[in-house]
Amino acid sequence: MSNKTFHFKQFKIDQDQCAMKVGTDGVLLGAWASIHRNPFSILDIGAGTGIVALMLAQRSYAEIIDAIEIDDDAYEQCVNNFEQSPWGDRLFCYHAALEEFTEELLEEDLGNDNKYDLIISNPPFYSENYKTENNARDIARFQDALPFKHLLENTSKLLSENGCFCVIIPFKEEAVFIELAEQFNLFTNKILHVKGNETSEIKRSLMELSFHESETIIEKITIESARHQYTQDYINLTKDFYLNM
Repeated sequence: MSNKTFHFKQFKIDQDQCAMKVGTDGVLLGAWASIHRNPFSILDIGAGTGIVALMLAQRSYAEIIDAIEIDDDAYEQCVNNFEQSPWGDRLFCYHAALEEFTEELLEEDLGNDNKYDLIISNPPFYSENYKTENNARDIARFQDALPFKHLLENTSKLLSENGCFCVIIPFKEEAVFIELAEQFNLFTNKILHVKGNETSEIKRSLMELSFHESETIIEKITIESARHQYTQDYINLTKDFYLNM
C-alpha cells in the first residue's frame, strides 16, 4: 500500500509510519457508525492513522473524541493527523493498551459520567495461523493482538448505559462475535453486510451493539457495480469524505 498522504474533503491522513494504511474498512466504519443519539464522548479503540476518529469528528458535535493506539509509530502518526485536522481541540490519542486504559479510567471512579456514548473499533481480525516478516503489520492485522473477547469485555466496561458500540469484522466471524458479545450483555441492534460487487460473497459485517436488546435490523451494501465504478449506495454513504465522490 502507498505511503502517500491520503486527502479527504475536510482533512488529510499521513500514513507513512503506519503498518495499516487508509482502507475501505475504516472508511465504511467512520461513515456508517451511528451518531443519531448525538454522542457527547467517543472512543476509537485501535486508532491506527486516526481516520475513523477524524471521520466522526467531521460528522458529529461530540466534545470529547479519544483514541487508543498501542503501536509507537502509529500513535505518533495518529497524534500528528489529529493536530493538523480542523478538530484538533476535540481529538486526543492515548498511547496505551486497551486493558491499561480501561483500568486507569475506572480507577478514577466517576461513574457513568466517565464512560463513552459511542465506541468504535476497526480491530485486527486475521485469526489464521500465519505471520509475515513485518511485526508492526502483524500487530495491526492479527486478532491475537486484540482478541474479540478482550475487546468486548473492555468495551462493556467503558460504554455508557445508553451508548452504542460500532465495529467492523469479517462476515465469517459474525456469529461468534454476537455470541461473545452477549456474554457481556452487549446485544446486536443493527448489521450492515458488505459485498465487493454483486457476484461476490459477503465480506464484512458492520455491527452496532448496545446494552439494550432489540430486533436486529440487517441491511446490505455493495461497493462496486463494475471495476472502479461505485454503486449509488456506496457513494451516498461516503460522498462527504472522498474527494471524487
